Amino acid sequence: MSVLSAHPGRLRDFVSQLASVIDQNPDDESRILQEGRQLLQRLVREDDWLPEAFSRPRPDHYQQYLLHADARSRFSVVAFVWGPSQRTPVHDHRVWGLIGMLRGREYAQNFRRTDNSLHADGEPVLLEPGQVEAVSPAMGDIHQVTNACDDQVSISIHVYGGNIGAVQRATYQADGREKPFVSGYSNDSLPNIWDLSREVTA
Repeated sequence: MSVLSAHPGRLRDFVSQLASVIDQNPDDESRILQEGRQLLQRLVREDDWLPEAFSRPRPDHYQQYLLHADARSRFSVVAFVWGPSQRTPVHDHRVWGLIGMLRGREYAQNFRRTDNSLHADGEPVLLEPGQVEAVSPAMGDIHQVTNACDDQVSISIHVYGGNIGAVQRATYQADGREKPFVSGYSNDSLPNIWDLSREVTA
């Protein structure tokens, strides 16, 4: 009996296919987002591949588990694990990104910044399993993400056009002031996911 994911190859296939898309369109962000969205939709519509070790919440803070970092820093794949009602601060990314909902539900609220204030930009977008949204400095890059469930864990798979854990970004206060940060990852004491992807029997 496998104690890991039933279909570990799904993530490997996604990484390989996305790398090919980027290789073929290195300077065409719209094409990368278009084709990457389709690939990510295919990945998140099946909830049978994420190892349990990478789906554990914490009671005090959402978790940001690195699943894959491209060797050339062209992209990264991250599992965001949200305890009930947990949320991010208002923040930006400074690279393109795709957000695919794997489990549960989450709200994404976009913001726009003026010289001395921060304003909600439209209504919150509700993401449900299998749905994908995009972010980019070219289309609006400031948002806040919240677990829409107050009684269960939610998990979304994020793909970014760089090693997002090492990108200098910012959070934003209500008056529009920004605070620089580098997020890092929550992988302390976790094994390598590619080792986990090999079937283990018990």
